[in-house]
Amino acid sequence: MASTRARLLSGAAAGAASAGIVAGAVMETGLPVPFTQWVFIAACLSLPALGLLIARRRPDNVYGWLLLATAGCLGLGASGYGLLLRGGPGPAAAAGVLMLSFFPLFYGLSWVFIPLLFPDGRLPSRRWRAGARIAAAVIAVYWLGILLSPDEVYVSFFSGGNPFDLGGTAGLVAGAAGGLGQLATFLAALAVLASLVLRCLRSPAAERRPLRWMIAGTVANLGGYVLTGVFAEKGQEAAGWFGALTIMAAMPAVIAAAVFRHNLLDVRVGIRGSRLFLVFDLRPTVDELLTEIGPGLEDADPVEQLERLAGAVRAGLEVRWAAVALADGTRVVAGEEDGEAVLTVPAGLGHIACGPKTAGPVTAEDRRLLGALAVPVGLAIRSAALAARLVDAEEAGRRRIERDIHDGAQQQLVALIAGLELARATGGEPELLALLREQARQALADLRELAAGIHPSALSQGGLAEAVEERCSRLPVATTVTAAPELRARRFPDQVEGAMYFTVSEAVANALKHADATRIEVRLAHAAGRLQAVVADDGRGFDPAVTGRRGLGPLADRLRALGGSLEVSSAPGEGTRVRAWVPVPVPVPVYRSVPEFGSGPGSGSGAGPALGPGDRRGDRLGPSSAEDGGRGDGDDHRVAVVQRRGPGDEAGQLLPVQAAGLGEAARGPAGQPGQGEGGG
Repeated sequence: MASTRARLLSGAAAGAASAGIVAGAVMETGLPVPFTQWVFIAACLSLPALGLLIARRRPDNVYGWLLLATAGCLGLGASGYGLLLRGGPGPAAAAGVLMLSFFPLFYGLSWVFIPLLFPDGRLPSRRWRAGARIAAAVIAVYWLGILLSPDEVYVSFFSGGNPFDLGGTAGLVAGAAGGLGQLATFLAALAVLASLVLRCLRSPAAERRPLRWMIAGTVANLGGYVLTGVFAEKGQEAAGWFGALTIMAAMPAVIAAAVFRHNLLDVRVGIRGSRLFLVFDLRPTVDELLTEIGPGLEDADPVEQLERLAGAVRAGLEVRWAAVALADGTRVVAGEEDGEAVLTVPAGLGHIACGPKTAGPVTAEDRRLLGALAVPVGLAIRSAALAARLVDAEEAGRRRIERDIHDGAQQQLVALIAGLELARATGGEPELLALLREQARQALADLRELAAGIHPSALSQGGLAEAVEERCSRLPVATTVTAAPELRARRFPDQVEGAMYFTVSEAVANALKHADATRIEVRLAHAAGRLQAVVADDGRGFDPAVTGRRGLGPLADRLRALGGSLEVSSAPGEGTRVRAWVPVPVPVPVYRSVPEFGSGPGSGSGAGPALGPGDRRGDRLGPSSAEDGGRGDGDDHRVAVVQRRGPGDEAGQLLPVQAAGLGEAARGPAGQPGQGEGGG
């Protein structure tokens, strides 16, 4: 929205300024317009064209709008000049004089503020704030003095007199103020020129080159103004025309040369084949960069993610090389790294470093772009590091399961098979068969224990609170588990329950193995969209900065991947407190086809969908059909049903929430018929 508004405003300003310039030039010479006047018009139009280009490319940069404002003053002055030449006394004369008075503003902006704010629209230093205010006041005096000057100021080209003349002493004072304002404005321009020279001498070579262009343009502009006045007094029209042309063309020419040649403000000239063209959108914005690289990051491996990000930074800032580095030492470079980095910003679990620009100096806009890009890049770096650690953790988990099966259940089954072969060979002695039966039971128990380490059955059947209680009931120390009733009555996504269960299991295991705890307290809570678990023990404690998290690192990554966090607080002699939390989504109703309320057997209770054996969660419900007790006449009567499970309610209860007409896409796999709650 803001970009569209800026484009419309800049286009309107440039169009109005151009129209004023052309109208004034045509009124000055009349039709047909001579060739020399067309050359003068073209030189004048370069200013609004350049202002439009910069304002549209960088609407947040003041410099483009400053050029448009200067062009607007030129257009008003030119129109006023032509109007006074062609019009007569009356309202036309008043309008012409008022518009003509904008020439002092044009000169003041061209001489003072265009060089002073070059190239990024900012003052060179804070010391120039007072000077800029004084210069603005001087230019205002110059403008008002010319506007209110006596008739003699205009008599050379307009015989009607100045309708704004104050007359008498006041008019003379206004005329004197206008003259002094003109002189003071010229002196301010010389001061700005001197500051440009000093900036050029003190700046690095890359910044010195564009400043040289501005110095040349300022000298040409001021020199053209002086020459125009001198030759006008002598009646040398050709020399005066050349001086006026220099005033109008010098500043836009040097600004264009500095911008295009040294890639200032992200606009430059490019050559493709034999054609010359302007590149307006050479540098992409942060949003454009993320839109370009975002789709590829999702499926890329961590190293490829970093390569894409480094390439995006290099393209966005137009630097010779860009590097994205992780805290673990991983470093990816786009381009050929040569020399020291000129820009470095932190980004998540690493940093971004950039080499010199391909053209021009590093600007404040470059720093702003890199700072803005560092936020999403930091998230991507964090995601890449997290993904790598999760892959390592999963691989380690698979190796542990393989080792446990090989060393445990597999050896037991091998021994059991050998025993069965022996029993068959010996005729099946009762003592041997009893031993083999005991071995089979032990193998089954070990397999169940191994399966519980992968995903405990208590978690699938009873939920988080029940699984944690079952796990803590086997601990050899006093353990208290506290869970809110509403938490027991609700189920959460599998990945959430699994992450929280294994975090609690690892925390209590650490309390037993490392802390010599005699009492463990586990608290489970669900509030404010978060599922939280706190495990506290009275063990000997430790220093987390020295010892680390003792096996909780992969679980912390798992929680972080779900949007949660893990915090460990401990100190020697003060026990340990582990706090884990993950965000939980709002329950989504499951739409099912159920009988119309009040119909079906039971007079008031319709046969509705129910949970099948082992189905304990609302999101596992399957679709119903006419056999489920629903209507088979093709009418769609849908209700949203959610499961509410309370203490002792093994199957759960389906509650109708809201009736709605839904399409066939709402149906799912067939469930077993049961008794739902019907009736209104």
